[in-house]
Amino acid sequence: MLKSISQKIIVQENQTASEFGSGLLPVFATPALVALMENTAMQLIELPEGSSSVGISINVKHLKASLVGESITCEVTLISKEGRKYTFNLSATDSSGDIIGTGNHERVVVDIDRFMAKLH
Repeated sequence: MLKSISQKIIVQENQTASEFGSGLLPVFATPALVALMENTAMQLIELPEGSSSVGISINVKHLKASLVGESITCEVTLISKEGRKYTFNLSATDSSGDIIGTGNHERVVVDIDRFMAKLH
């Protein structure tokens, strides 16, 4: 069952806390870390035609600050699948190999048309 994927980014100016409005400093924002982790997890789900996945929970610890230009690698491991629900372990490291963030995340697969119809 364990499947993993990793994704690497370089921190950009538009991913800083000062740009996101989540803080005042020009460092990698926690919301940007969460987005990276969710995007990486999403890539591990093979979706049927007409389906998407949506995040239903995420618990993240942002452990170390990163400057613009820093390389961040996010690794996500699928640890369980129960019906339409997927559960992941999350980890992000910087170019020094230091862990900058950890967490867990759950996503469910939804039918796009049915999901969107409920919102109107």
